[in-house]
Parts: sequence; C-alpha cells; structure tokens
Amino acid sequence: MATVHQWTGLEARALRHALRLSVRRFAEDLGVAVNTVSKWEGFLTETKPNGDSQAILDTALARADGSVHLRFEEYLSQVGGPPATGVQRVVVPRPRAWEYEEWADDLDRVVVALSSQKFTFAEDLLHRWTAKYTPSDLDDRGLYLLARSTALVGDLRRDRGQVLGPLSAQRSYAGSRSIFDQLVIPRRVAQIDLSLAVVAEMGGELDSAARRYEGLASDDRLTDRDRARARLWVGTALSKHGEHQYAARAMEQAIEDFDRLAEPDDWAVAHQKLALASRGAGNLDTALRLIDVARSAGVADSPMQRVRLETAYGHILVSDAGTREDGMRTLDRAKSVAAEYGLAHQLRSIEAIRTTGQGLPARAQ
Repeated sequence: MATVHQWTGLEARALRHALRLSVRRFAEDLGVAVNTVSKWEGFLTETKPNGDSQAILDTALARADGSVHLRFEEYLSQVGGPPATGVQRVVVPRPRAWEYEEWADDLDRVVVALSSQKFTFAEDLLHRWTAKYTPSDLDDRGLYLLARSTALVGDLRRDRGQVLGPLSAQRSYAGSRSIFDQLVIPRRVAQIDLSLAVVAEMGGELDSAARRYEGLASDDRLTDRDRARARLWVGTALSKHGEHQYAARAMEQAIEDFDRLAEPDDWAVAHQKLALASRGAGNLDTALRLIDVARSAGVADSPMQRVRLETAYGHILVSDAGTREDGMRTLDRAKSVAAEYGLAHQLRSIEAIRTTGQGLPARAQ
C-alpha cells in the first residue's frame, strides 16, 4: 500500500484524482477549506500542508481501498521526479485512465444539459477539459475526447446564436473536424460536415448549405438517420430561398425516412418544417394541419423545441389577417422563452417574423 513520507501539493492532488473527487468534495471530506486545497494544487511541490493537514491526508490515504492506492501510485509515477537544479518545472500531467472516464462522463452530462438549454452548466463542464489539455498532451483517446468536446462547444455556440466569427460555432466545428480527420474517423468527420452546413444555413449561406446537405444526404459515412436529416435540411434551405415546391418534395421524403426508421422526434420536426414550406407557398390550411401534427406528436419537450414549434405556429397564424393577433401572442410567448434561455438566433427570427407579419395583406377568400 502507498505511503507518503511528507505531503506536498503534488501528492495531495494525486490523492484527490485517485479518489475521483472534485476540489470542493475533497476539501469537505478532509475538513479543510476549498481555498486550502486550491493552494496545494496551485503550488504543487512548492507548498507543504501543515502538520494537522499532513495527518489528515495520511488518514485519508490509509482508509482508501486498493484501487485508489493503485491510481495514486500510477499518477505520481507519471508526474514525479525532481526538477533540474535551478530550474523551476511546472508539472502538467498527462491524463490517466480515470481522468478519461471523468471526461467522458462530463461529456454525457453536457449533452443532457444542452438538450435542456442549460448553457452555463454545459460551458463550465466543457471549459474544465478544453482549458486543461492541449493536443500535444494527449494520446489518441484524449484527442478523441478533445474533438468531441470541441464539437459540443460548437453545439453550444450554435444554440446561442454565435454562428460566425472568431468565437463561433463555425470555428469550433472546424477545430473538431481537424482532429477527427487526424484520427481518421470518417463518420465523425461527416457529422461535423453536417453541423458546418447547419451553421452556413443559419448564417444566410442558403445555396452553399443546400449543396452541402444534398451531398451529405447520400454520404455513406453517415447513418440512415443523419442522411434523412440532411435531406430534411435540403428542404429547409430551399424553403428559406423561396423554392417551396422542391423543398416540400425533399421534406416529404425525409418524413417517409423518419417513419421507416421509427424516429418520432425527427418525424415531428419534419412536419414542422413542411408546415413552414406550405406557408411560404401560400397553402395556409395545409400549413395549419401540418403544424398541428407537429405540435401534437409528443416530441422532446425542451425549451428550444417549444420555441421552434411556437415560432412556426405563430409564423403561420400571422400570415392571415383573421388570425394575426393570435399569431402575435403566440410569437410573444415564444419570445419570452427564447429570452429566458438565451436563444439569440430564435429571438432574431421571431423579431423578423413579427416585423414582416405586421405588414402582410389579408389572405384572399
């Protein structure tokens, strides 16, 4: 079993990692202040806990089971060794197996957080890892996790409406794609290509986005579901460009695909998109029927999807003078939720629809 002659901040950090505890939980278990643990880890071998803390750390290590001792010794074996004389060395350990497990677990938590638009929590989890390691610190497993993290940063920025620019979804996706390409994981590269097409569409590059979607709709690197989503998004880009009939054909094919694949959420979203294409073509009765299908289909009840559904419904309602006031109220509800969750892209869309809807003529009888 491992023993420590004299604890420094380095051994204290090794014990925390071996126990798989956060700084706060480690401090609570030891009965010391969080700032004390942070100081130990900040100065590493340059600081030594006081006598009482030395004894507390001894006790914590002695009570740990064999797997903790093994991880503790392995961690120290990777980062140990005295610095060269007269040279101050900052020890930056490569991640160990248990850290990879923590990282992967955190990424699963990020996916859940993003699905309910808990952006701050997701951002904190991602920053914990993306700020900790550079690609040169990592083996292939670490690079894979870094690429996944960077892609999720892209999802976060996309959902916040940060589409283009230096701190944008586009830049994050490009960084993730580069790592996946280096690792030769074609399926992940294709998925990032799909995400890049989405941000191109969100940024107004409709022709470019439609061409990318068309290529990805028949790309063997993607799953059947992702190819169907690409086909749906061909229709979305074309509909925004005013090519509603061609858009409707692409969307109807996607609906058939989602039905065959038993993907109810995607099936409902496709009806929502087709409803907007029908509205654009002037078929408001058809649009209302389709949006009712989407709203009653029981899709995942996230704030993002509620906003999208209500925005689409409001867009259709404001297109007719007889239902315009109801449409404005619907858009106001969507706007309130979008503002609460920081959905900037949806807020811009809602404002554009409100402005346009106020000036639309009545539907011909």
